[in-house]
Amino acid sequence: MALFGNIIKGMIEFKDFITSDIDPVEAQEKVLTELLSKAKDTEFGKKYDFSSILKSEDIPKSFSEKVPYFDYNKMNKEWWNKYHDGEENITWPGKPKFFALSSGTTGKSSKRIPVTDEMLDAIKQAGIRQITSLSNFDFEADLFEKEIMMLGSSSNLQEHNDFLEGEISGISTKNIPFWFKGYYKPGDEISNIDDWDERVEAIAKNAKEWDIGAISGIPTWIELMIKKVIEYHEVEHIHEVWPNFEVYTSGGVAFKAYEKSFNALLGHPITVIDTYFASEGFIASQTRPETDAMQLLLDNGIYFEFVPFKADYIQEDGSLVPDAPVIPLKEVELDQEYVLIISTVSGAWRYEIGDTIEFTNIEKAEIKITGRTKFFLNTVGSQLSVNKMDDAMNQLEDEYKTEISEYLVCAKRADDGEFYHHWYIGSEDSLDTEKVSKTLDKFFKQSNKNYKVARSKALKGLKVKIVSNDIFYEWSNQNKKKGGQVKMEKVMSEEKFEEWEKFVNGES
Repeated sequence: MALFGNIIKGMIEFKDFITSDIDPVEAQEKVLTELLSKAKDTEFGKKYDFSSILKSEDIPKSFSEKVPYFDYNKMNKEWWNKYHDGEENITWPGKPKFFALSSGTTGKSSKRIPVTDEMLDAIKQAGIRQITSLSNFDFEADLFEKEIMMLGSSSNLQEHNDFLEGEISGISTKNIPFWFKGYYKPGDEISNIDDWDERVEAIAKNAKEWDIGAISGIPTWIELMIKKVIEYHEVEHIHEVWPNFEVYTSGGVAFKAYEKSFNALLGHPITVIDTYFASEGFIASQTRPETDAMQLLLDNGIYFEFVPFKADYIQEDGSLVPDAPVIPLKEVELDQEYVLIISTVSGAWRYEIGDTIEFTNIEKAEIKITGRTKFFLNTVGSQLSVNKMDDAMNQLEDEYKTEISEYLVCAKRADDGEFYHHWYIGSEDSLDTEKVSKTLDKFFKQSNKNYKVARSKALKGLKVKIVSNDIFYEWSNQNKKKGGQVKMEKVMSEEKFEEWEKFVNGES
């Protein structure tokens, strides 16, 4: 009998029972007031007169009118870089102990995002809420006695300018509660291995010593880890090694695009729970089994705003035009994509995180990630979002009985002077590229009126190439690194695409 598991499950269910639902709008206005009050005497707070904002009748409206949008480059250049010169009280009181390194999808150079003690507390609280929400999924008590594989970046943080730096998953691992250490795998020693391939090799060697019930991480790298364990132990699927693996907590990207290839590694169905955990904070998590949408964490150190995702509001680099209209939570609508704007207890203010979302339930503040502003393909007016591209890949998987984990596209002129969408699609099967091209073209014409118009004018057509998924992983290794919080890029500029094609052809 799972005595300890029953105790934990009972505690979770009791905490869930006594936790009352919050009013989303009230919670968000309270968070904004607390953020402004805490930061009003910082350089940023004085510059944008937080004190007067706090005295206004409509604080959210005054806040949006007085403080401009910031993407990472603008925030770092004007404010965060001062921390590295030894200054403090810049965008948040005091000085952060940690900086989260995030190469994102843009290249080799890492972003440095401050992580304050208040943010670490918020992340910890979000994790606890994630655990307590498991009571809604009706798991057996046995699950709560199993070990949890958390595969992020290395927890071996580096010192730089008197700060500790690493990816947010590594920083979070360094700060997990002491009582959780007994459940956490692969453990501190293996997590401290910097090289991704060496770390995964060590996991594979030790895999049969662990009784894994849950796994957490970005789908791309979890898939690779599971494949390595399967290969190392010469088995058919992961449940031959971890028979009690029951829950996968996905994060960083929408899981839908990886569902088919991920399920192919399993011996039986599992529960997939989506989370939205970025370098800037823990934003949302799935709290109930009836939906795969995630609930925004509305009372946990982050204030949210939303800009309608329209081509007119997006600049070429993916950032917002300065006068893009913004709306608060109380005015959002269903069936509308939004660019997500956040202000946080780490001193990010009206910060463009780069993701687009859509509400599936306004009353519960539940969302889905639909894409990235930088992955918005609008050359010659085609207006394709990652959400539509993912849907197209699912269509290809169904029609051609294949598995597609990765893809990328670039809109550029071909040798004949005409504009084409150039696609590289990751599959281990031999697919007819001409048929795939026609299928993609048909799908986009039917699902996107702007694409259909573009195809009747300046967009000549599609060119498709099929390559192994390994090409994408090795490209990531050369340009950024494997594992951790790294997300694969989906839309490339012509300049970057030229580098990509040289890499694929073995010329770089």
